[in-house]
Amino acid sequence: MELAKQQLRFLCLIILAFLSADRLDGQVDTAEATENRVLHTVIEGPIGPATVHHVARVLEGSRNQPTSAVVFQLNTPGGLADATREIISEILLSPVPVITYVAPPGAHAASAGTYILYASHVAAMAPGTNLGAATPVAIGGLPGGLPGQPPDAADEKSDETEEGTSDDPLAPKDIMSAKATNDAAALIRSLAEMHDRNADWAESAVRQAESLSATQALELNVIDLMASDLHGLLRDADGRSVVMGETRETLKVSGLPVERIEMGTVTRILSILSNPNVALVLMMLGVYGLIFEFWNPGAVVPGVVGAICLTLGLYALNQLPLDYAGLALIGLGIAFMVAEAFSPSFGVLGLGGIIAFSLGAAMLVDTEVEAYRVSWWLIGVMAMVSASILAVLLGYTIQTYQRAPVTGANRMIGAPARVLDWSDGVGFVWVEGERWKADGNADLRPGQEVRVLGVDGLTLRVGPAMDKQSETGGGV
Repeated sequence: MELAKQQLRFLCLIILAFLSADRLDGQVDTAEATENRVLHTVIEGPIGPATVHHVARVLEGSRNQPTSAVVFQLNTPGGLADATREIISEILLSPVPVITYVAPPGAHAASAGTYILYASHVAAMAPGTNLGAATPVAIGGLPGGLPGQPPDAADEKSDETEEGTSDDPLAPKDIMSAKATNDAAALIRSLAEMHDRNADWAESAVRQAESLSATQALELNVIDLMASDLHGLLRDADGRSVVMGETRETLKVSGLPVERIEMGTVTRILSILSNPNVALVLMMLGVYGLIFEFWNPGAVVPGVVGAICLTLGLYALNQLPLDYAGLALIGLGIAFMVAEAFSPSFGVLGLGGIIAFSLGAAMLVDTEVEAYRVSWWLIGVMAMVSASILAVLLGYTIQTYQRAPVTGANRMIGAPARVLDWSDGVGFVWVEGERWKADGNADLRPGQEVRVLGVDGLTLRVGPAMDKQSETGGGV
């Protein structure tokens, strides 16, 4: 018990250290900041909960020190809809101008990145970059994708697609998809109009999945600037007038010191945890740890580690767009496997649990964003691991049932005994350190080695040790 308390204290200290490190990361140089500066941070990879946390942290830092602008260097293939909308809200409510810069060359601002770029006060790209392809892939996914349809034609278009008369591969398949697309188109158009950018192309990026290079985007007024590096970006952005709520503000960023903000410790942890594959592995480690603890009460370490892993796994899943039917199937599968471990059913419950778990894992995350889908390879590996554990349990169960009884009257059958005294087919024998009343053949004699053939109450039936009937285990 004392060991468990020490382990819990140690884990709490580690968590507090991570939280303190993240706070310190966010406060670096704040006390020394006496003049205006530009905050610069890099956003790479899929847009998710960790990205929201990082953006909010950077913008909060801009409120705590003299800041003329914040530069988000963006390179993303897309991400989650809820996370994208939260970032847009953070940008629109920012007290300082936000410059989103798609860089370095070869980077892109696809899908979610296009919305973030349109929401920014200044939109810029490096040569050799591109943006667009904002078509939604699922309800609850990122907006975009209904080609050539005005917002007020949603119902008519959806009816047409239901009847199968539309030949456009990007057309929505049902009314809900049409509603999601129209909502997305309205959002990006409103962002474009807010910053005087090309609203028509923005809507076509949603409805027709169009993309543009940096040069084309500048020519069509989709972005404001094209710059080859950060210093060139700040030089060209200097003196521009940007919309800040209901007022306009002139940027003064040329020549200012640039402070780079790295992703904090807690944000990095959240980035790892928000991977659904990691969340699933943590959940299963937690479940197996708890099962092992229940099998071996007092082991402590499996229970502590399992509880922590299960908690982290559930927290990670809470950050993702879950399909609750998938989560219910995973829970049902785990319950069946636990039931198999404690109430052996010769594999019936275990096999059902593996099937339910695999189907639930495949359905778990309700998005078509590839980075936030559970890997089929991981599902297969977890199913194989579970099946292996089930096979071990099943083999152990079968061996247990085939093993000779160790308690009760049946364990006496076949045991060797020695006759103490005998007369007319009855007498007493010595078996397993005890004196028992016995009956059997009349020709037995004291001192003879015999074998127990059966048990009748408190009387044993015995016969000669080499008796064929004793070899077959017969008895009364």
